[in-house]
This record gives sequence, structure tokens and C-alpha cells, in this order.
Amino acid sequence: MVYETLLAETRGASALITLNRPQRLNAMNAAMLRELHLAIDAAEADERVRAIVLAGAGNGFCSGFDLKEQAEARPSGVAAWRPLLRRDFDVIMRFLHSPKPTVAAVRGPCLAGGCELALACDITIAAEDAVFGEPELRFGAGIVVLLLPWLIGPKRAKQLLLTGDDTLDARRAEAIGLVNEVVPTGEELARALAIAGGLAVIDPMALRQTKRAINRTYEIMGMGEALEAALDIDLQIEGEGTADKQEFLEIARRDGLRAAIVWREARFAGKR
Repeated sequence: MVYETLLAETRGASALITLNRPQRLNAMNAAMLRELHLAIDAAEADERVRAIVLAGAGNGFCSGFDLKEQAEARPSGVAAWRPLLRRDFDVIMRFLHSPKPTVAAVRGPCLAGGCELALACDITIAAEDAVFGEPELRFGAGIVVLLLPWLIGPKRAKQLLLTGDDTLDARRAEAIGLVNEVVPTGEELARALAIAGGLAVIDPMALRQTKRAINRTYEIMGMGEALEAALDIDLQIEGEGTADKQEFLEIARRDGLRAAIVWREARFAGKR
């Protein structure tokens, strides 16, 4: 199948899905989210595929959800936001819940929804130039998939999320458990594919059931219910709207997204 926003191919027994909007740092727009569903459907249905590898084209993994598209669409109110956030949430969670193991190969920016996407994969390999973070609160938005506390604990998660820090380098991300390995820049995809190749040798039923058992542990701890509750809270944030986000999006509409980001960062100059 030919995609507009993705590249999809088979490498041995692995499905390689590449986010392919490098001119926008692979920001996830509505078309990409639809196509990710289709690509995962195809990978899960193909009996030859034993693992799924996710990467980003160009110099970054993913900058998050497409704020330019959002600024142009101007959703307002809980009713308008509910299907949008459900769509965003469900696509990311497909990588966590897929019966086949998922491996992310991350280089460059891995931010906001893109960071959540990498976290949802079973194994995350980071290049030395990878940078992680979720800056949503810096412009009055909320967190769609609140996986971070489950991976690195509440204290570190609160510091990253409440400050909106988007400067977490790969080595620090590895040290706090955000990623599995750090490799030289340019070697992240080869390493991810090598891991996926090793997974492909393991009996698929045993692999699938073991992943299910691990995920089930967190479900028993309440992760699924907690993530849904956090999504409901995010719906209130986005549905009610914030003055910060309204100004951010107005600048983006008037002067472009880059100008809006400059405005956002100027507010926090010297305050990290």
C-alpha cells in the first residue's frame, strides 16, 4: 500500500514503519494518524511479520501532534475535542497493545505526542542526538497519553511534565529509564532492526503471551484506568481552552508556528 505520510516496508521478519513528514519533523496530522492505524493493521495481519519497528524520516523522530493543522481547524469545546483526543490516544496505544513486539528507533527531536509514541513502544533505542520532552503545559495544552509516570516514577515525571522540559538528552533519558539503549547517531535504526530480528526468532505465541502478561501486570495496577482518567482530564483542559494556548495558536495562525514557538520559549527564558 502507498501512504501519503508514511513509508512502510518489510525488512526480513520485521515491518518497518517510518513517519514521513520530515519537513514538519514528522508531526502527526490527521492523515498520518489514519495511516498509522492502517499500517499497524497490515503488520499485525501479516504472518511473516514477527516485530514492528517505528522510525522517523530525516533528522527527527516526531515533534508531536500537528499544531499548525490544529490552529487552522480551530476545534473548540468538549464535543469537538472528544473525538480528536480519542483518535490521538488510540493510535499511540496501538503500539503498546499490539500482539507483536514494537521497537522505536529515535533520533533528533522526540517531543510531546511523539515522545508518548516512543514510550508506548516495547523497546526504545535512542541515537546520541535524541532529545525528549513534553512541553505541552508551556503553551496551555494537556498530555494525551500520560505514560511517563508509569515508566520513570511520579517525581521525575512531575518535574518533566509540570515544567514542560523538552531538553532531556539521550543519556539522561537512558539513566532514568525512558529508553533502553543509546547508540551513535545513525546507528539507531540498524540496532532497532537487529533487536527486532532477534525477537523474530522467538516463538511468536510465547512472545505474544509474555508481552500480554507484562502488560497485564500494569493493567492490574490500574494503568489502563489511570490513562483513561488522564485522557478525560486532558479533554477538560482542551475543551475549556486556556488563555496561553489561545494566544499560542493565534500567533501560529497569524505569524506561523515558528513564531509561536519563539513566543513560548521567550516566556521561560532563564527559568529552566
